[in-house]
Amino acid sequence: MEKAKVYFTKDISSDGLIKVYEALNRELKGRVAVKISTGEPGGHHFLNPNLIKGLVTKLNGTIVECCTAYRGKRFDVESHYQAIKDHGFMDIAPCDIMDEEGDMPIPVVGGKHLQGVNYVGTHIKNYDSMLMLSHFKGHAMGGFGGALKNMSIGVASRNGKAWIHSVGITKDADEMWHHTNDQDGFLESMAEADKAVVDYFGSENMAYINVANNLSIDCDCDSNPHAPEMADIGIFASLDPVAIDQCCYDQIMNSMDQGKDSLVNRMLEKHAIHTVEEAQKLGLGTREYEIINID
Repeated sequence: MEKAKVYFTKDISSDGLIKVYEALNRELKGRVAVKISTGEPGGHHFLNPNLIKGLVTKLNGTIVECCTAYRGKRFDVESHYQAIKDHGFMDIAPCDIMDEEGDMPIPVVGGKHLQGVNYVGTHIKNYDSMLMLSHFKGHAMGGFGGALKNMSIGVASRNGKAWIHSVGITKDADEMWHHTNDQDGFLESMAEADKAVVDYFGSENMAYINVANNLSIDCDCDSNPHAPEMADIGIFASLDPVAIDQCCYDQIMNSMDQGKDSLVNRMLEKHAIHTVEEAQKLGLGTREYEIINID
């Protein structure tokens, strides 16, 4: 397979974000969903609304999210909308909790854990294309969160999140915590959910951006995340979700930053790269890439 192109800029600004998106030379057509993490209240590392406003406006996009499977302040629709408002996202664009009116199944082709189905919010039907606008950072369960996690757990409904976390055993958000021992199965289930979303929209209707800043070992779903120990890196963009996450992973692993150790250990401990490996096996992209600097 030909190497995927991953575009990169060190300019973590609104202009830098637009520039790296434009380098992709892909028009996201129709009604555009911009999938971000709106951040658990108490946390503060989620993407800044002022950073993303220009690009979301350029796309005439709608910021989309789904409710969480853990009982935090984004577990129910009303509280989640309040968090979205408090974090400033309603000030920059329309916002939509996609599982506000329930969920629906979309097929998983070629998987081994999710019994052939992924569960996403019914509002996904309102969109023709999707930008995965992800904050790349660590994660307590997945090892790291980037495009693949944002597209799997992030796009999944609350029930779908439980389904993925429990490796296709339960859709009950409380029951799922009894079924989280199969780490590789969980990572593989995320890749299966990714395939379902790509198949739903069509790869030609998707694009991926990872913002590698505020590089905490903890996710934006953490209400009290660990402070970042390494410096910001920049913004990556690709049409290949496998390549962009592999590239960001490599940037951390190969960094000369002496503060990287905690994040490296988190990713290794959770076998984080396995999601990328499985996504490649499922045909979502390639781990072989070239970085194109656009500074």
